[in-house]
Amino acid sequence: MFVDNFLRECVEILNKLDRAAIEKLADALLLIRENGGRLFILGVGGSAGSASHAVNDFRKLAGFEAYTPVDNVSELTARTNDEGWETVFAAWLQESRINEKDGILIFSVGGGDAERCISANLVYAIDLAKQKGAAVMGIVGRDGGYTARKADAAIIVPTVNADHITPHTEAFHGLIWHLLISHPKLKTASTKWESASSIL
Repeated sequence: MFVDNFLRECVEILNKLDRAAIEKLADALLLIRENGGRLFILGVGGSAGSASHAVNDFRKLAGFEAYTPVDNVSELTARTNDEGWETVFAAWLQESRINEKDGILIFSVGGGDAERCISANLVYAIDLAKQKGAAVMGIVGRDGGYTARKADAAIIVPTVNADHITPHTEAFHGLIWHLLISHPKLKTASTKWESASSIL
């Protein structure tokens, strides 16, 4: 049965997740916040929606100054139209004056591949972040592509079924960032329903 198999795959991924890699990412994020840096979250397609959601959570629940370029559709489309899709994130980071206190967090399935022109905008953003001394972090699938090779801290969502790499990876983006903003190292505020239930 498909439902049983899909959920069984999710359990297998959970069991295979690298706990040390998650702790390393939590530590990297904590360092950014403690140093007064900003967190820039990048994603394309479904991961763009995740980036927007995660910005809310990191700001509201973990005390980060966090942003994503995908929240400004006017600038995103203007840059795409005038300058090209490949450089849209790097140009936005440049205008944001990304520096050594800051970090980028990438949500991606493949992690970017310049040679095959897949998510090249992530590749350019990573290169700029490295050039400026900013931390590079990612939650990615498969082998993680360019993100995993260049990141200071990366979590690779294990592949348990080659037919479900994208849905599993994108689902685990959400699970992992929610784990991170709930982590005692990073959490600064209570979520609404938990705090509301404590006064009932």
